[in-house]
Amino acid sequence: MILLPTLTGMEDQGTLMDVAVHMGTLVAVLAYFFKDTKGLTLATLGAVGITPARRAVEGSEYPRMLWLLILATIPVIIAGFILSSTGAIQHLRSATVIATTSIVFGVLLYWADTKFPHDRDLSDLKLRGALIIGLSQILALIPGTSRSGITMTAARGLGFKRTDAARFSMLLSIPTITGAGTLAVKDMIDAGDAVLWGDALIAGGLSCIAALAAIHFLMRWLATASMTIFVVYRVGLGLLLFGLIGAGVI
Repeated sequence: MILLPTLTGMEDQGTLMDVAVHMGTLVAVLAYFFKDTKGLTLATLGAVGITPARRAVEGSEYPRMLWLLILATIPVIIAGFILSSTGAIQHLRSATVIATTSIVFGVLLYWADTKFPHDRDLSDLKLRGALIIGLSQILALIPGTSRSGITMTAARGLGFKRTDAARFSMLLSIPTITGAGTLAVKDMIDAGDAVLWGDALIAGGLSCIAALAAIHFLMRWLATASMTIFVVYRVGLGLLLFGLIGAGVI
């Protein structure tokens, strides 16, 4: 699941810790993909009229990539606003939903990872493909659905190589988490709780370290192996949850 792009009423400390963890993950993505982060930053500055920045990335993939990421982000912003403002997301918060989505989207990932030819790289990504990946990201608003998992599933279904699918998925997390995190940080500032800030910084720092390790492992793994290990994890988790539900534990 991902943070809703519109977060209001941040009274709950657990929610604030979730935000801190997501922001730590964001820092890890920015650091690991530093070259992309730099290129996209310059492309953004160039797009708003800063000539030296525009010239610095002229002829590179980054101006095009910037617009593809923006297009892919729009659907989840709209869907997140609707779900947040209507409260509809609350009806999906259950162990049964999480167990179901873990299994269903795990199987879907296996299908997309193994049943299509995969020889495309990100230079082949066009507006239509970016929009499809962006629409798939809406499903990550459902509890139990991995944002990275569902976007990589969509990219694999479109025929992209594993590492390229993972790279675009990670870069796509930047605007989504930044938007949600900015609103959440504003609420934390308004709360003015120094203890809460300290806890949030610790949680964010630990999250950043863990995310860096996880991203490094993921990219190294996908360079030579399939996504089956992640499929097994998701299906196993879903079955475990169903077992616990049946036993009345949760």
